[in-house]
Amino acid sequence: MQKSNNITTQSNRLSVQVTLTGLSFLVTSHNRDEVLFFKEHTFPAQYTPQDILVVLKSEIDKETILKDCSEISVVYADSAYTLVPKVLFDETKLSEYLKFNSKLLAGDFIAFDDVENHDMNVVYVPLVNVNNYFFETFGSFQYYHATSILLATILTAEKQQDKSTMYIHVGQHQIDLIAVENGALLLCNSYPFKTSEDLAYYVLFAFEQLKWSTNTVETLLLGEISEKSPHFELLYTYIRNLSIYSVESKLTTDLLEPHQHYLLKNT
Repeated sequence: MQKSNNITTQSNRLSVQVTLTGLSFLVTSHNRDEVLFFKEHTFPAQYTPQDILVVLKSEIDKETILKDCSEISVVYADSAYTLVPKVLFDETKLSEYLKFNSKLLAGDFIAFDDVENHDMNVVYVPLVNVNNYFFETFGSFQYYHATSILLATILTAEKQQDKSTMYIHVGQHQIDLIAVENGALLLCNSYPFKTSEDLAYYVLFAFEQLKWSTNTVETLLLGEISEKSPHFELLYTYIRNLSIYSVESKLTTDLLEPHQHYLLKNT
């Protein structure tokens, strides 16, 4: 398994998002200005790492365009992670950071991402069998946790701001909440949900704990959501300063809105 990518050929880029409830594939041109292929595969229930690998192999085997990519990025999007400030970080104690909020199994491989320019690391558990498959199939590749991508881009955007902002990244069955005040991170957590009511509960609870006003604090949505979705409509009942995150992207496609599949586009 390697996180470095030494490939220099001018060919397509493949980004794969891996969750326990589905897979997403995005192929872009080498200079990342054109979407060439996009596909989602949703599982009927939570899959084991072994079942995920079976589906992953099947999808890549049947889609020629996926096999022809030379730059590969894999994003793991789940709640088995924690943030550690760099000043407290010790690479020899990764399991110690995770054991209090994640169930670890014997033999779990624990990795970490350096959130560059923001003095923190994201510690998480990638799927070893999936990583091994990508290395055996494509050679060297990059992999990250979804939170690392969200934090890197959001904190950079908020660095010079003097306001409070709540970001809500909506996945198939998980939301990621990131609260920033005056450029500083106050909250970063992930919650499972099934219904719009579940989603609204976690968001409103976060507002309550932060003692933020639902009438004034800017709340930005990204991911699998739109202004016409039930999730948005219910949230807007309680949160007035609510909008879809305006994302700048040079990718040209009719398949995806700029704020959708943010993780795949930013690997």
